[in-house]
Amino acid sequence: MYILGISAFYHDSAACLLKNGSIVAAAQEERFTRKKHDAAFPRHAINYCLSEAGVSANDIVNVVFYEKPFLKFERLLETYLAFAPRGFRSFLSAMPLWIKDKLFQKSHLLKELKQSLGTTVDWSDRLLFSEHHLSHAASAFYPSPFEKAAILTIDGVGEWTTTSLAEGLGSDIKVIKEIHFPHSLGLLYSAFTFYTGFKVNSGEYKVMGLAPYGKPVYADLIKKNLMHIAADGSFQIDMSYFDYACGLTMTNKKFEKLFGGPPRRPESELTQREMDLAASVQKVTEEVLLLLAKDIAESTTHRNLCLAGGVALNCVANGILERSNIFDNVWVQPAAGDAGGALGAALCGWHIHHSGERKITTNLDSMKGAYLGPSYSTAEVEAELLSCDAKFQTYKQDEMLQVVVEALIDNKAVGWMQGRMEFGPRSLGARSIIADPRSPLMQKKLNLKVKYRESFRPFAPSILREYVNDWFEFDGDSPYMMLVSGVSHDKRRVMNDNEESLFGIEKLNISRSDVPAITHVDYSARIQTVHVETNALYHSLISRFYEETQCPMLVNTSFNVRGEPIVCSPSDAFKCFMGTELDMLVVGSVVLRKEDQSGSSHSVYAGDYALD
Repeated sequence: MYILGISAFYHDSAACLLKNGSIVAAAQEERFTRKKHDAAFPRHAINYCLSEAGVSANDIVNVVFYEKPFLKFERLLETYLAFAPRGFRSFLSAMPLWIKDKLFQKSHLLKELKQSLGTTVDWSDRLLFSEHHLSHAASAFYPSPFEKAAILTIDGVGEWTTTSLAEGLGSDIKVIKEIHFPHSLGLLYSAFTFYTGFKVNSGEYKVMGLAPYGKPVYADLIKKNLMHIAADGSFQIDMSYFDYACGLTMTNKKFEKLFGGPPRRPESELTQREMDLAASVQKVTEEVLLLLAKDIAESTTHRNLCLAGGVALNCVANGILERSNIFDNVWVQPAAGDAGGALGAALCGWHIHHSGERKITTNLDSMKGAYLGPSYSTAEVEAELLSCDAKFQTYKQDEMLQVVVEALIDNKAVGWMQGRMEFGPRSLGARSIIADPRSPLMQKKLNLKVKYRESFRPFAPSILREYVNDWFEFDGDSPYMMLVSGVSHDKRRVMNDNEESLFGIEKLNISRSDVPAITHVDYSARIQTVHVETNALYHSLISRFYEETQCPMLVNTSFNVRGEPIVCSPSDAFKCFMGTELDMLVVGSVVLRKEDQSGSSHSVYAGDYALD
């Protein structure tokens, strides 16, 4: 039985295909259209999923959409009425779109399905709808390695729900408690994202990365004025400081007065105020998450926790939660945001609608390492690169690994494209830029010359699972880069008095450990443990690097530039390679060196995509 899950029309559209409850394929639409956070109907992602499975539209038993549009319209209408006359102009501008496309979204979906998959199937008989947070909960629990677990989903807002506490038992999910709009931890974080000058729905992770440069001096101000937090983690937002409920903007003049001025202009210089604001909202988020976790642990008595929703992408908070020992085990859905809603919707179709059997993978999970996207054969790679006028050499796999290791040791930045593309926002060694973590200059080089992004942004280590406890204050599995932990004390470099006295962005260029390229200013790192079971080739590469250097990890960052989706195809990879200061590109066993390429292949790349 094949079930297709779809998320669309807000941001990060995606599709996922199940066969008898097992994940066959999943991908975000942005990877194919090259439009970051593409919200359009995911026709390319759907076509890929069917192609990967070798099936036709006729084989699909159900299509499941990840939320219920009418409930969302109900929330919009009731909110405008509650806040009237504020937001009246926004109301007038939003209504035509809702009436045309969203209120009657079932008709819109049926039209898109017919256009994408043909008219031989009556899709009205096969179309199902899940609820937004139920889709998140399903994506968190069903692929996890747990027979039973508490489930916590936190995001901006679904239909009404912003936070959901539930439990999973076998194939059943039971919702215990919900917090409803406009009271939203995700939207609070997004408000500070806007106020610090970053783009909402894409810049939140920048706020997280900026936080260690500041001090949480505004945390008490947030808790005293912006929100009331109860002992069980439930909270209420004082909406007099915000305008997001009316669709105008995130914050208002009252918010600005509280924090001493207008929002930072995008791309302007970062000041200590922005760093302190980031540290403050991050601290409050962590506090609320811990309280919610304690509450659901006590109410369910479960020792396992599953997380999803956009806030679950806050890997710093996840790391604190993991170290709190509130639960024995914490598992985070790698596609925790709206893209993962497609997976959750499909799983709801299988387990809830069809009462399908749940097969639990106790080793890691049933996500297959999140390697669920397209792959390319050597012949396909060579053909596509030749069409780009690329110059390359094709090696045997063992030879290729040695070439790459030598390049890494020589301080080269390498574009690494291997196997099936990752599902979710993280590059996990399939569509990655990799480098030597021992280099004190690599962090700055990658940010400014390859990624074209802010210099303060940290990079993650991909480390062999068997060595993680030797280098970090962590001894567990983190295959999806969803947990932050500290670098082991014996690997840290002791700061001198002058270095210790530095504050804010001045900390950036100080080497803080034996692996400075992946060590953040607070001695933390966003860890990816690499497992031979899910990515044997990447494990082999790092193992060979370890043999040569005694360092069992590599720098791993997403294979893209700022504002661009992660690369999908060999031609995407080549374009990024030629438009940046990457030194080498490796696609399968095909190796490209920058110095071998013709001048006509170069492109002005940094300005091709809107900054995010």
